[in-house]
Amino acid sequence: MPPSLWPDSPQGFNVTNARFAWKLRDARLGAAQTSRHIQVVRVDDTSIPQANAFAGEPVWDSGEVFSTDSLYVPYEGPPLEPHTRYHWRVRIRDHKGHLLPWSSAAWFETAFAEPSPNWPATGWVTANDSDNPQCPHLRKTFTLAARPRSARLYITARGLFEARLNGGRVGEDLLTPGWTDYTRRIEYLTYDVTANLSTGPNTLGVILADGWYAGHLGWNAATPNRHYGPKPALLAVLRIVGQDGSVRWIGTDESWQTACGPLISADLYHGEHYDARRELPGWCDAPPHLCGTWQPAVPIEFPAVELNARELSSVRQHEETPPVSMRTPSPGRCIIDFGQNLIGVIRLRITALAGTKITLRHAEMVQNDGELYTANLRSARATDIYVCCGGGRAEIFQPRFTFHGFRYVEISGLTAPLQSDDVRAVVLHTGMTPTGTFETSNPLLNQLQSCIRWGQRSNFLEVPTDCPQRDERLGWTGDAQVFIPTATFNYDVAPFYRKWLRDLTDAQRADGAFPDVAPDLLKLMYGPDRRTGNAAWADAGVICPWVLYQRYGDTDVLARNYSAMTRWIDYQESTSCNHIRPATSFGDWLALDGGPSPSGSLTPGELIGTAYFAHTTGIMAQVASLLGHTAESLRFAALRHHIVTAFNRRFVATDVRLTSDTQTAYLLALAFDLLPEASRPTAVAHLERTLKRHHYHLATGFVGTPLLAPVLTRFGRLDLAYRLLQNKTYPSWLFPVANGATTMWERWNSWTPDDGFGDVNMNSFNHYAYGSIGDWMYRTVGGLDLSEPGYRRLLLRPRPGGGLTSAAASLDTPYGLASSAWHQTATGLEWNILVPPNTTALLFPPARSLNEVRVDGLAWDDHCGIQFMEPQEQEPVLACVAGSYRLHIAPPENSINSGTNETSITPQPIANFSR
Repeated sequence: MPPSLWPDSPQGFNVTNARFAWKLRDARLGAAQTSRHIQVVRVDDTSIPQANAFAGEPVWDSGEVFSTDSLYVPYEGPPLEPHTRYHWRVRIRDHKGHLLPWSSAAWFETAFAEPSPNWPATGWVTANDSDNPQCPHLRKTFTLAARPRSARLYITARGLFEARLNGGRVGEDLLTPGWTDYTRRIEYLTYDVTANLSTGPNTLGVILADGWYAGHLGWNAATPNRHYGPKPALLAVLRIVGQDGSVRWIGTDESWQTACGPLISADLYHGEHYDARRELPGWCDAPPHLCGTWQPAVPIEFPAVELNARELSSVRQHEETPPVSMRTPSPGRCIIDFGQNLIGVIRLRITALAGTKITLRHAEMVQNDGELYTANLRSARATDIYVCCGGGRAEIFQPRFTFHGFRYVEISGLTAPLQSDDVRAVVLHTGMTPTGTFETSNPLLNQLQSCIRWGQRSNFLEVPTDCPQRDERLGWTGDAQVFIPTATFNYDVAPFYRKWLRDLTDAQRADGAFPDVAPDLLKLMYGPDRRTGNAAWADAGVICPWVLYQRYGDTDVLARNYSAMTRWIDYQESTSCNHIRPATSFGDWLALDGGPSPSGSLTPGELIGTAYFAHTTGIMAQVASLLGHTAESLRFAALRHHIVTAFNRRFVATDVRLTSDTQTAYLLALAFDLLPEASRPTAVAHLERTLKRHHYHLATGFVGTPLLAPVLTRFGRLDLAYRLLQNKTYPSWLFPVANGATTMWERWNSWTPDDGFGDVNMNSFNHYAYGSIGDWMYRTVGGLDLSEPGYRRLLLRPRPGGGLTSAAASLDTPYGLASSAWHQTATGLEWNILVPPNTTALLFPPARSLNEVRVDGLAWDDHCGIQFMEPQEQEPVLACVAGSYRLHIAPPENSINSGTNETSITPQPIANFSR
């Protein structure tokens, strides 16, 4: 079967970044690639069918290359030209030596060469000050003598934009161009608008809004702060190619016009105010209608910054959620429950007299009296206002330049009862491809997984925010690094994190310290002297690239960030005292072991900082080795040795009791291999003692919680890991679930039946960090893991326990779908696995010996896809080639209490599968 191309064809592509990837569609046992052949052709006329594109001479023909690589294969032809479409295809030789047919063609289209600070015939423009509009409309009318061969709109804004051409909306993206540090770089989007243009007059129109650039950002946002600039501005250019190949540029300049429209205001925190009586009908038609008062746009100069083609999918509308209940507590007022805490806006259909003011207030929870609970939003008003134009027709209101985190909405000002079909919650977030599924026999764990996924979706809007509802919504680095392993299971987040890592490196200080949030808004709020380089937060600059490499197998993310990662290690070394880090600002944030507020942690900041110093330095030794920096790898390895020695000297007593004697302290020491091997069993016993002290409940915060289940499992206490996971009393993962949570909470007790709502100053009901347990559920409960980067070799190792009778995990890996699903039967345990083409797998059957294992009805050693491997850590191990398998293990072992569950990234020897 021929390979299929992956990912989809991108438009507006960075010309220096062409790499190719594909997936094999081949269900045969042992399916694999042994050679590859890539062809790339240039296409000057995009109307040519892809099937005919390869009639001409390729600009690059790789020839047959004997390689199994099907990911990140670099383009090695002549330099790619900007504003050009290329088609490409691939064919492979399979595991039996047969040359397969060419794949279907895919294409990519380049944009400007990067960095591109200046575009032809264009400059920044903004609205006329005399209008003082919050959300101005801008337009440009031009004439074409004939329909073009092709046309591309390159567009960005300081603020947010919505583009229209000849009356129709351009694209489906929302909240564009997104959030970056506008003092360093701005991203632009590319749209194919060939079909939108016509002979004669044409009108390009754009609506602007404040967005992250000129709107409210950060806490205490009751008054305008406008950290980046006072008002939005537009930069856009049309590149029109005539039928004769001539190129015409039409850009933003003083010939554009601007006017006030129906958008009175639009703010990310406070909401949108839309007065439909002020609409400008036909304002961007071709030709435009005579409506409104138009004035010349004002050119404006800014310091030069990089303009980068956007490689990340933009925010889009992903689904609609209907109400689950609607009630009318008073005339003209309706409170709606959508049954799910989410991120997005309301779409409302309303018929009312002109001037009727409809107000929509959003909240995550309701109080005991049924009214909205909004105290936790702090200064964010989260209120949209729509003023009807009347006329007896149904009007549709859906805000364009804001978003809210909510489950409930109060709609007031109604003159007639709302029907269920009149209102929908529209879910918004950055485009991410779903990749993973997880399910067990325990409904509460399934709801926990749902909470984790919804929490991720709700906070992956442009940057990995802490929360989507209150006056914050910042890209906290600590949250991002503890959750990234889980994030990679649920969705393909490689583009999302690559973009955010660029924000993070843009914000890195000159001394090498990474900030607490990226983009670094706190520097703008508090000045450049604000303390940065906080342990577990700043360490995201090393940990996140490393996890992306592990999960997607792409060394480019390491190479791209290597310099910044190295500077962070150097910063830690230069600001340490005898390799001991100074106290961190956040500690084990929101821990429950009785420490001082607000962190709540008794674990010393020096211990946390030194543990992470050792951890990230050890990662850098591996990164440097992978990238061929041998001398630096040796330097990092030696430095880590000194840090570990200092850690033991400072924080570990002779009985292996740590100075702070907290759950998090032992978890860090064990997870990061900071203790001598002989001391680790004693440390595990101390860890259990700290758990017992809290009645076998967690007392950890943002730092310790992600380590609990993995460390206990690795060191032979799977029983304790399951016990903690399945606790339903406070504090535990299932306590919020048992109390109605539909997303992860910021605090374990954000609401309790006895005390009601928690501290309003910091009480988000949609905070994804504690969802980091999801990684362990996929890997350990479901048994779906990796032993080589990118899942080139899988590690399938389910650990039944906790009274579960079934669990299933699946992941669309870079090579294809992998899955591990087990369930208990009357005769034993059935385990179904799927290994993608061009990969292999190590299997750890939950059995005491291989004598208990049958595969597809055969003894394992009679199956042609299975090979014996030497036992590891006293566990039986098999190896297999790509394919689907059904294993039966008898008798059932409900709780396998054995060995390590830590994945090695170092390739291990595997049997020869040649046939």
